[in-house]
Amino acid sequence: MKRLIEKGMMFGNLIRVDSPVLVERYNRALKSLTGKQTALDEFHIDISGYSPEVGAELEDVLYLNHRGVNRQFILLTTEQGTAPLLNAKFSTSRGILKQFIEKNRAQLFALTARDAVAGELVNSVYSVGSAAHLFDIRKVRVEADTTSGTLATGKKLGAMIDRFKTEEGAWFDDVLIGQMIGLAKQTGDVTRNPIQLERMDFSQQNFWTAHFGGIYVLRGVQHPAVIAATDTDLGALPMEHVFSFADRGAIAKFLKLNDLVEPIVEARGLDAAAILHQKMDFVVASVAANMGEDLAGATRRDLRLLGRRYAEKLPQVWQGLAALARWAEEDGPWPRITSEHDAYFYTLRAKNHADADLVNMLLAELCPLDVRQLFICHKEAFYAAYATWPDEKRAYVVDFLDREYQVDKAGTREALFGYDAPLEEPKPHKRDMIKAVGPWGAVRRRKK
Repeated sequence: MKRLIEKGMMFGNLIRVDSPVLVERYNRALKSLTGKQTALDEFHIDISGYSPEVGAELEDVLYLNHRGVNRQFILLTTEQGTAPLLNAKFSTSRGILKQFIEKNRAQLFALTARDAVAGELVNSVYSVGSAAHLFDIRKVRVEADTTSGTLATGKKLGAMIDRFKTEEGAWFDDVLIGQMIGLAKQTGDVTRNPIQLERMDFSQQNFWTAHFGGIYVLRGVQHPAVIAATDTDLGALPMEHVFSFADRGAIAKFLKLNDLVEPIVEARGLDAAAILHQKMDFVVASVAANMGEDLAGATRRDLRLLGRRYAEKLPQVWQGLAALARWAEEDGPWPRITSEHDAYFYTLRAKNHADADLVNMLLAELCPLDVRQLFICHKEAFYAAYATWPDEKRAYVVDFLDREYQVDKAGTREALFGYDAPLEEPKPHKRDMIKAVGPWGAVRRRKK
């Protein structure tokens, strides 16, 4: 993984924590959440506050994600909103954390100036002993407070202020006034600067989870289904249709019935031939690497030469992509590529809809030789695959991504997917209620 780390493709954009003040705040938050502390005086954290260095020290990569279900988080700065989420167990977790930070940026900026904010992505499930438990997860709520309980204290002070303003004789209640002054020393003037974070709830209709070898739960579509990356027996599930990656025809039908994908060659404004040729190059690189070829700095011309050299070893997926590329360039007949053909899923991309990120993530796993899409859409699967590749392929892939993706990420994503948004974020629930105002709670609706 050294190449990936050096090029910023793994553990990239993490936030450095190296000041004694921030380390002390982190330890306070860590102890409040887990009962543990770190002896390190320098480390890096992701959007959730997870640190790979602390994880190694504690010998627990899930120290902020107990049983991989309810993700806890530690916020030291609002800058964490730009960081990745490491060891993701659910596809929606980073999007939820990012939206929470953005929605409460001003409040979090003020709070983290004096203390760490600790919290949790809460759902009704505490463990997933069986795959059926995943279907009990329908909503995720974000709960947070500072380690010193500033928000809870502010709420308590607000209630006292409300009593002071409304109760008869409160002006002469020395005990109440003394308590208010004591709490105000901790929170500041909550009447002028209300201390509160907006409550946010997120629906969990469609998502990917790393549990049970990788499962896609898609129940918010017209024809719901579960798609598992392996043939592992998932037991009884509250879903009629359950497929594994081996059920290619069923998956293809599911994607078509729900209008989730489109052929690359039919996508508007897309240079389909160029994309197909690039996918073909990835296949050639994989074959050549397995033959021991040195691919360092390999150009497209080099890969064409290698393709000719190993033409008889090129798999069916290359043959199918080549036939489709010839048609796209108006130089060949329309090829019949069914769902049983190895190239089929390589010829598709998600349509631009709410679950486009999830569908492209699924397609990336179904098309593992397309290393670029795998890296962009499914980091966890990419890292797992990378660990199994020969060194020749690792060198080529890192060099390619560094040269042709890292320099223009947004442009590449738009060229491939039609929009600059792989991993679109989940939308929070809209609640039919009047928002809380200051420290006095919800305003009551006037009777008509």
